[in-house]
Amino acid sequence: MSQTDPHIHVEQKVVQAGAAVRNAIVSTLGFVPDAPSVVTTGCGLQVPYAMTSPRPESVTCLACREHAHQEHLRFADQVERWSRIPGMPLTGDQAAEAAQWARDLAKRFSR
Repeated sequence: MSQTDPHIHVEQKVVQAGAAVRNAIVSTLGFVPDAPSVVTTGCGLQVPYAMTSPRPESVTCLACREHAHQEHLRFADQVERWSRIPGMPLTGDQAAEAAQWARDLAKRFSR
């Protein structure tokens, strides 16, 4: 972990990071998980959690932006594949909406 790194990064598991995931855990399990103090980033560094953001406009590390771009595109493809599995509790419209959200976010990371 570098104390002199001025960049804002994304977590390595960027699709699983952020308030929405924490809210899902709270509503499912009934407890609030602690935020980690140090995380591994998309560029491979370990930085304080406070030096990360899931918001594309805040991320200044170019390697992390590229990582997040690729991860969101991968997630969009995965959601579309899941929607084709019989018995999945995800309608085609819900899958399309989630995939579009991920692609829009990926596009914001590529700017």
